[in-house]
Amino acid sequence: MAPVLPLGLPLQSRIRLAQGLWLLSRLLALAGGLTLLCSSHLLVQLQYLGTFLAPSCPFSALPQVALVAGAVALGTGLGGAGASRASLDAARYPPWRGVLGRLLAAGTVGGGGLLVFALGLALGLPMSLDEGLEEGLGTALTRYKDTEVPGHCHAKLLMDELQLRHHCCGRHGYKDWFGVQWVSNRYLDPSDQDVVNRIQSNVEGLYLTDGVPFSCCNPHSPRPCLQSQLSDPYAHPLFDPRQPNLNLWAQGCHQVLLGHLQSLASTLGSMLAVTFLLQALVLLSLRYLQTALEGLGGVIDAEEETQGYLFPGGLKTAWLQGGVAHRAAPEKTPPEEVPPKELG
Repeated sequence: MAPVLPLGLPLQSRIRLAQGLWLLSRLLALAGGLTLLCSSHLLVQLQYLGTFLAPSCPFSALPQVALVAGAVALGTGLGGAGASRASLDAARYPPWRGVLGRLLAAGTVGGGGLLVFALGLALGLPMSLDEGLEEGLGTALTRYKDTEVPGHCHAKLLMDELQLRHHCCGRHGYKDWFGVQWVSNRYLDPSDQDVVNRIQSNVEGLYLTDGVPFSCCNPHSPRPCLQSQLSDPYAHPLFDPRQPNLNLWAQGCHQVLLGHLQSLASTLGSMLAVTFLLQALVLLSLRYLQTALEGLGGVIDAEEETQGYLFPGGLKTAWLQGGVAHRAAPEKTPPEEVPPKELG
């Protein structure tokens, strides 16, 4: 059967193909390195923000897969650059003949497969962030008071840092704090009648107030922060509850974190798409160069035209074996001996 997508390549075309492969391989190595940086940055962000995601949220799988895919792409780019340079040097090419098949297989199955998988995750997993943040932030609010409960000791610190760093308050707004007890029982005075009334008036026995933690306060506000009795229009005559952004952070943390993590995932997805495109171009160029040179039996500086292709004989030959019928270099026939003339 005829080879799949054959392409005639004389010497000058092979040289230009090798030069183009070198440039594409360098770009692939750069894209793979940037993918590593983007995925590492997202991983670092999730080490801190992962506290506010539900344990069942699979979003953390995206940077982990992308990290491996970027590393494989970086290795493929460096290998392609080395192979392209060796293809222009008859002394350096022989050691590469047995490596190219394995490099192509690893780049296609490993790199290509991981990049496609990571791209799929980048497109699908951000949709799971909404529910993951909804559940995770709700849990963080209820654990805010558990400063002495093992395993929850840092919940208050992390939530305060989140609201101060990302300029947000509550899950969807400052009123979310009205529905949870965020003051530890340790700091409640059981002899205070107001405390007793609030606890007894709640079905679950929680101490609920119309106040917020200090980390909800906007330091850019020109007036001192108002944290309590926020729903009482008579408690603060000069405070308008309809405009809390003048005193508290206006946005909820759900909206802020959702936009932040989706932005990072979008950037990583764009880098994965560019890396996948460069990976495909490098592997195609490398395959054509490999089959063209093997068609010459490894004599890379031969002037004759050779044929490069993707697959020989309808995919019957494995790529691990190079996918080509290795042709030995033409042997020089010794000159025929001329019989000595007889002396007459």
